[in-house]
Amino acid sequence: MQEMQEASPSSSKKISAAAARAHTRRNRATTSNSSIKGRLNSISAMFVPIAMALTVGALGWVYQSLKPPPPKICGSPGGPPITSPRVQLRDGRHLAYKEMGVAKEEAKHKLVIIHGFDNSKDINLPIQQLMEELSLYVLTFDRAGYGESDPYPSRSVKSEAYDIEELADKLQIGSKFYVMGISMGAYPAYSCLKYIPHRLAGVALVVPFVHYWWPCLPANLSRDGLQKLLPMDSRAFRVAYYAPWLFHWWMTQKWFPSLSLTAGNMAVFCPQDMEMIAEMSKSPNPHQEKVKQQGVHESLYRDILAGYSKWEFDPTDLINPFPNNDGTSNFHIWQGYEDRVVPFQLQRFISGKLPWIRYHEVPEGGHLIVHYNGLGEAVLKSLLVGEDPLTLDHVKP
Repeated sequence: MQEMQEASPSSSKKISAAAARAHTRRNRATTSNSSIKGRLNSISAMFVPIAMALTVGALGWVYQSLKPPPPKICGSPGGPPITSPRVQLRDGRHLAYKEMGVAKEEAKHKLVIIHGFDNSKDINLPIQQLMEELSLYVLTFDRAGYGESDPYPSRSVKSEAYDIEELADKLQIGSKFYVMGISMGAYPAYSCLKYIPHRLAGVALVVPFVHYWWPCLPANLSRDGLQKLLPMDSRAFRVAYYAPWLFHWWMTQKWFPSLSLTAGNMAVFCPQDMEMIAEMSKSPNPHQEKVKQQGVHESLYRDILAGYSKWEFDPTDLINPFPNNDGTSNFHIWQGYEDRVVPFQLQRFISGKLPWIRYHEVPEGGHLIVHYNGLGEAVLKSLLVGEDPLTLDHVKP
């Protein structure tokens, strides 16, 4: 017993030393863990603001990429000057216009020409001699955002028709007038047929715009039509239809080609169109530089977005607004067989669905047939006096 008692202090000391060493190790581990946590906290405190800054910067870049720049409005400080006559609409916007031909008070026929994509009221058409011959008054105008007409962020298919009606009333051209829509200018003409048919004496569409997502078009026909386009064009139209909020970014990004007509890709034109371009280049339009002067987005991009928006109507639902005794109408479509911008198959389908349309196809015509020798005369005589050409083989660049 005494030996056991004598051994107890020694054992107690040994246990205390071991415990001390373990306690020291624990303290060291705790200190080490605390040091690691401290360093991690420091690193985290350093990188979290950087990550947040990068995220905010990326979001800011995305926002700026999606957001179009402000327009340079004609007549505003720093904006282009106003050099053309304009009318003010009810909503305060201005439309610039141009009058040609016989005075409206004396004219037998009054025609409103709706320009196409990347064009303006100063479009050059070979119809000067016919205006006197047919006693014709011609009114052209800059569509919203083009030339010297104010931009309109709420621009739509419907608004285009009412812009035309109000312009006609402001200029007092009469209760009825003819409309001629060229290329992209066809969707405002379709809009007139829907919303102001009582104001129309007749309509001519030349190489008219086609919406590949009209409900009336069979899926296979729309798909085939898109496949006939250059790949960059079909992609751009899909973005405009499915993701309009992304369209400005798509048209300004540099990774993929965006649209042939803005990129200067001449593959979109057939050989006959190329001949016409070469001929037109000899006398360039001096007003072309004014077309996009208020901003590319306000003119070109909004035009595409409006055209490829979801329409309130389908063209095949239209009712013949001016029927003739023979069941036809004073509604004409003129299309080039070699057109690479708008495939002729789609125009044939629309015309087949509306048998009262008078469909004219130029055998060797491309997208620029409105400028070909002889076509302006054929379009106007057919529309204004009912004189259809026996053949269109004579229409050449």
